[in-house]
Amino acid sequence: MRRIGKAWACALVVAALFAMGASAQAKWTIGMSQCNLGEPWRVQMNADIKGEADKHPEIKMVFKDAQNDTLIQRSHVEEFISAKVNLIIISPKEAQPLAEPVSKAMAAGIPVIVLDRDIIGENYTQFIGADNKKIGKAVGEWLVRKYGGKGATIVELMGLQTSTPGQDRHNGFIEAIRGSDLKVIFQADCKWLEPDARKEMESALARYKRIDVVYGHNDPSAHGAFLAAQSVGREKGMAFVGIDSLPHEGIAYVKQGILTATFQYPTGGDVAVVEALKVLGGQKVAKRIVLGSRIFTADNVAAGGEPLK
Repeated sequence: MRRIGKAWACALVVAALFAMGASAQAKWTIGMSQCNLGEPWRVQMNADIKGEADKHPEIKMVFKDAQNDTLIQRSHVEEFISAKVNLIIISPKEAQPLAEPVSKAMAAGIPVIVLDRDIIGENYTQFIGADNKKIGKAVGEWLVRKYGGKGATIVELMGLQTSTPGQDRHNGFIEAIRGSDLKVIFQADCKWLEPDARKEMESALARYKRIDVVYGHNDPSAHGAFLAAQSVGREKGMAFVGIDSLPHEGIAYVKQGILTATFQYPTGGDVAVVEALKVLGGQKVAKRIVLGSRIFTADNVAAGGEPLK
């Protein structure tokens, strides 16, 4: 009987230690709402978040995919509030509709980190993202220098125009080429999706005999345009420019000669987790973190690109 008692005692100690370990591993729950996983860049963002979170056993991540549906994403935030998660990270599909649920989370005492796409107002804990207007402007300035006043016709395949990145990448670009000989002859909202971009590029090719430049608001859009032009034998002589610069996507396309240039837009996923830990630990964090960017061309891609000034 004494041996059995000791065995039970050991078992209870092991169980208690296990429970303590499990508790330590799940000290905080962070909910992540991704607007969609149809873009490789967003898949990479989730991977970057998971990669950093895996370094911290005290964090439990809960990932949700809104499947490009604003109503689903609104429900994500409401579910996180009901579940009383410790912090929310959200990469919103649209600026206006997601402002209200984020405000509700803040009112419930749940900190919110807005990642990549901004929302209307500033009722959140922190925003993390690169300067989309600066990047769009850098694209325009680079093209103005490239064509040196000779003029060029441009197809602009835009990201979702109800999102702040899509608006900023457009506005910065237009500001940069204003007063130059560069002319935008065709624009379409491709919602960041390569199939949509390819379809719109087919329309542009049918309408215009001369297209010098395709500016895709992301690399998949620029790549879709390239495939459309290639299918009719018109890709040669066109410059295809995109934004994102994932190693296996935009940077690879530059190395292959598909894209003329790609401008980096970091996912910020790892940064979001680092900042979330600061918030959960009671530290004060910056209201906004602006991530840096780089340009990759055939001339500098082997050296890791060049930082935007």
